[in-house]
Amino acid sequence: MKFPFDPSIKHHLLIALGLAVWIFVFLYFTKPLDVNEFTSTEKLIYLPLYGLLGALCYTCMLPFQNWFFKRQEKQWSLTSELLFFGLFILFAFLVMRGFYLYVIVYGQPNPYSLQYYLTGIFFPAILVIIPIIFIGRFAFGKYKEKQLEEQKIEIKGDGNYEGLRLLFSDLIMLEASDNYVEIHFQDNGNYKKQLVRNRLSALESTHKNLLRTHRSFLINPEHFISYKTDKSKLGLALSHNLFVPVSKTCATAVKTALNFTTD
Repeated sequence: MKFPFDPSIKHHLLIALGLAVWIFVFLYFTKPLDVNEFTSTEKLIYLPLYGLLGALCYTCMLPFQNWFFKRQEKQWSLTSELLFFGLFILFAFLVMRGFYLYVIVYGQPNPYSLQYYLTGIFFPAILVIIPIIFIGRFAFGKYKEKQLEEQKIEIKGDGNYEGLRLLFSDLIMLEASDNYVEIHFQDNGNYKKQLVRNRLSALESTHKNLLRTHRSFLINPEHFISYKTDKSKLGLALSHNLFVPVSKTCATAVKTALNFTTD
């Protein structure tokens, strides 16, 4: 099951900042960990430190999140989200327990036992804190999806339900095929094709960023890799080992456009 996800580090740092503030507010008003025994000065020292530690724990998980996102071919599911939260909770528990033992009650007799700290303090706190992180991540994920959707172009077919919406950067080329146009594109890095019923000239007039190389081909210049000859005829090597011919009538315009693009 797909889950809305935003890989932006900037947005996750904003979540970490919100987490720090929320932890401070939560501890200040609920007063676990014998907070009521702290002096006013100690509250201003220790409670913000708890907030900063929570934010640091979240931030430290971001490299793993980025690695896992790439490993999943830039797909993020509900399972991925639950795995992230599980590891974050485990890491946060170890850090918070260590901070409690070696900073808050260091040298004092009878600290909270591991079981009581886990069940009586940490879990109740995490049940209040986690929803805030979840909501923040979900909101940024939906915002990212909306941004991507607005950036997509549509390759329309003549039929009511024909067509394909995709990012321009994912479109590789269009190829005329009788009364159809074959769309060559990538989906999360995987090469795919789809037929729509339309004329190449009609799509050329709609999508002016595409470059005609031949009467049967329009390419996205972003996927140009190199010039290539095939049987002494000029062509272009594109992403995913695709090759398109360049006709004599288009050669000058193609070279001018591609040289400008790659300069």
